Amino acid sequence: MKIGLVLSGGGARGISHIGVMKALEELGVPIHCISGTSVGAIIGALYAAGYSPDKILEIILAMRIFRSMRPAWTLKGLLSLEGLREMLLNYIPHNNFESLNLPLTVAATDIKKGQSAYFSEGELIPALLASCCVPAVFSPVQLNGGVYVDGGIMDNLPASPIRSQCDFLIGLHCNYISAEFDVKNFRAVIERSLLMAINGNTAVSKGLCDILIEPIEAGKISTFDLGRARELFDIGYQFTKQNFKEIDFRP
Repeated sequence: MKIGLVLSGGGARGISHIGVMKALEELGVPIHCISGTSVGAIIGALYAAGYSPDKILEIILAMRIFRSMRPAWTLKGLLSLEGLREMLLNYIPHNNFESLNLPLTVAATDIKKGQSAYFSEGELIPALLASCCVPAVFSPVQLNGGVYVDGGIMDNLPASPIRSQCDFLIGLHCNYISAEFDVKNFRAVIERSLLMAINGNTAVSKGLCDILIEPIEAGKISTFDLGRARELFDIGYQFTKQNFKEIDFRP
């Protein structure tokens, strides 16, 4: 039986995916193919490259993703993803899908066509950069004649591209929308509004998954709060260990 894993986008919250993945390994759940958006694509790529969940957490902490962004000051965006490109190349130097240990699909948004785009072959790093390119914040990524931005805009839980590749599909979603919300400041309102809008495109994808793992506590942490990375890792790990057993991942 082939088991697929889908990793949503979600900024810092995506670190909870790593904890879930560690719990899945301890439960003896093998993964045969992966799909991801934004931070989920980066984590998925590192896992597909052979890194363990503990090592991926170490890498994410060392990368300090947002610190690796460089000012671009162009009309297309304020920041460049070039720093992130260099750091990813340090950990995945072969830079192509074909060299990964597991099949990987990366979701991005084709800004010209106004539709999702999925990458699973050729150069890896440009696809990862396209997948996490937040519009107006980062300069769009040009790849193979197209112009791409964050995959979460159109498909934040890319289940459809790998549904046919597996017999059992596990979805990891880190953007639980709680009914409780404290209107602390303008940024919090904007962040919650964007998450609510993005969550709208995950409804169909969630239905394609045989199991959805959505740690509730991760949804209470800001998508920008990398300072709580270890806490997010533990949230994903504990939630999975407490709510699932190995038998749950059998058809």
